[in-house]
Amino acid sequence: MPAKPCIALIAHDQKKADMADFARQHQGALSRFRIVATGTTGGRVQEACPDLDVTRLKSGPLGGDQQIGAMIATGEVDMLIFFIDPLSALPHDVDVKALTRLATVYDIPMALNRATAEKLIDFQKD
Repeated sequence: MPAKPCIALIAHDQKKADMADFARQHQGALSRFRIVATGTTGGRVQEACPDLDVTRLKSGPLGGDQQIGAMIATGEVDMLIFFIDPLSALPHDVDVKALTRLATVYDIPMALNRATAEKLIDFQKD
């Protein structure tokens, strides 16, 4: 039996509640994936959806974004949902650029906002 595909979930700052709500709304589709998430985002998703198997990495600013980037580069992540907070302080800019670059280089599906994430998850339901 092939391993489940892996989806990475990241949400910056004020987007964490939106990610938890997204996970709750799409819990059935997300259950088909192995889920990795940055620390705080993973905690919020686990609280919202205790039945999902979420592997929590380090918090984003402490290296979690880079851990997910490394997993993309080694082929361990098949899809990235990254709710960026466009109104947050500039320090997140380097994380956003690095992850979007890696997702593009390794040609994995990526959503940077809820509308796109909804479409990616809808494709997974078929």
